[in-house]
Amino acid sequence: MRKAVGPVADFLERRVGVIVQMPVPPARPVVLRPPGAIEERAFVDTCARCGKCVAVCPADAIVPSPSAPGFTAGTPMINADRAACVVCDGLQCTHVCPSGALLPLSSPDQINMGLAEVYASTCVRSQGEACTKCVDLCPIGTSAIECTDDGPPVVHAVGCTGCGVCQLYCPTTPKAITIRPRR
Repeated sequence: MRKAVGPVADFLERRVGVIVQMPVPPARPVVLRPPGAIEERAFVDTCARCGKCVAVCPADAIVPSPSAPGFTAGTPMINADRAACVVCDGLQCTHVCPSGALLPLSSPDQINMGLAEVYASTCVRSQGEACTKCVDLCPIGTSAIECTDDGPPVVHAVGCTGCGVCQLYCPTTPKAITIRPRR
């Protein structure tokens, strides 16, 4: 069960509640939307690109998307390599959106931005190192991610919000853990 991909991984994620470990990180740009974002196509059509969610983010994690291939310019996104969602008190970004592209959320368990994927071949725990940054710094805690006695961390699909903290603080290059947006 360590190298399932595509539809098999999606099925296992929904049924088992644990994301399986992936072999290598993605090479494509990832657009991670802020908490409360509606379905991607509707989000792009609905977002007013007003910047209110960008301005209210206490972690400066939300930024306007660049004008580049794979991005829809001006729409809010989180680049977890630069700054992650810190799951702030009040989830402020979800309450200031005037267009409805971000739905108001009242608790962290409602966040469904993405899901962490672990790349065992890159994770230093696979080589016997004792790194636990992804677990120690996760704002959700062990209900989202935990380390076993040996090997890479295990991500729990039901608990992981996709905030990106694990990706931000992962010490490897390329990252041994990245966020895959839930679409």
